[in-house]
Amino acid sequence: MTTAHDTPVLDTLAAMTLDSMERCGLSPEALILTRIAALVAMDAPPLSYVAHFEAGANTDLRPEQIQDVLVAIAPVVGTARVMTAAGHIAKALGIEITASAHEAVG
Repeated sequence: MTTAHDTPVLDTLAAMTLDSMERCGLSPEALILTRIAALVAMDAPPLSYVAHFEAGANTDLRPEQIQDVLVAIAPVVGTARVMTAAGHIAKALGIEITASAHEAVG
């Protein structure tokens, strides 16, 4: 079992995330979706998505909502960034993207 002293960076980030969620006027679902959009725009790594999915675990967030966010922001952040984010999100969620899925896109 790890203690707070074993993972000070992750503990701090988790505390910041929870504090922000408590102080924000958005619904928990809207907050997580907004953060996902920001993560996509920043080209964040899969671990960043994991942290936010864990923070939103007690919400009614549906996969379709995440997909809708990606569709909505694609014209702003670009298709390459959205495709990269989709891969990072799949990795964060433990979803394997098959070759046939790549062939359908390409």
